[in-house]
Amino acid sequence: MIVRADRSWFARPSIDVAQGLIGQTLIHETDEGLVAGRIVETEAYLGPADAASHAALYRNGVEKLGRVPGTVYMYRAYGVHSMFNIVSNHAGDCDAVLIRAVAPIEGVELMRIRRGPVPDTALTRGPGNLCQAMGFRLDHDGLDVVVSDAIRIELIEAAGRIECSPRIGITKNADPFLRYYDPDSPFVSGPRKFRTGVAP
Repeated sequence: MIVRADRSWFARPSIDVAQGLIGQTLIHETDEGLVAGRIVETEAYLGPADAASHAALYRNGVEKLGRVPGTVYMYRAYGVHSMFNIVSNHAGDCDAVLIRAVAPIEGVELMRIRRGPVPDTALTRGPGNLCQAMGFRLDHDGLDVVVSDAIRIELIEAAGRIECSPRIGITKNADPFLRYYDPDSPFVSGPRKFRTGVAP
C-alpha cells in the first residue's frame, strides 16, 4: 500500500529523515506531465550548530529553515543550480534534508526534454540536475509537501542497503558522515567508497 509522508514523518531528526527518504518516491505533477523518481541520495543539515547549514551561514536561513517540517526550502547554488530541500525535525530547529539524486520512475521523456542530450544516468544525478529534470523552481520555496497536490513524497518501500559519507561540495563542517545513498544505484552523484551502513 502506498502511504504519503505526513507531518510526523518529517518531524524527526534530520539524520533519520535523510536515511528514511532513501528508497521513497518523489513526485511532481505539472501542466507538462507527471515526473517521479526513487530517492537514492540525500544529505542531512543540522541547524545553526552545523556550520554548513544555511541556518548558520545566512541571515534569513533561520527564518526559512525554521518553518514547519515538510516545507520545501529552495535556493540557488553557485548562481546557477537550484537545490531542493525539505525542512525536518520540529519547527524552529532549522534542520533540513537536501535531495541529491533520484532514479527516474515516471516521466522520463519529459526529463529528457528538460535536460537535453545527456545520458539517462545523468538525468537526475546531482541536486541541480534533479531540479531541472523534475521541474523544481525557486518559487517552490515554502511549498508544503504534506498537503501539496503538486509535490509529494510517497513511502512505498523500505530502503535496501544504505551507505554514508561526508557531504559533498562544502568547506565548513565537511567531516561528518551525513550523506546517505543507495550504493547499488547508478544515479548516485558522488563517491561510494566510505562507510557501510549508517552513521551512529
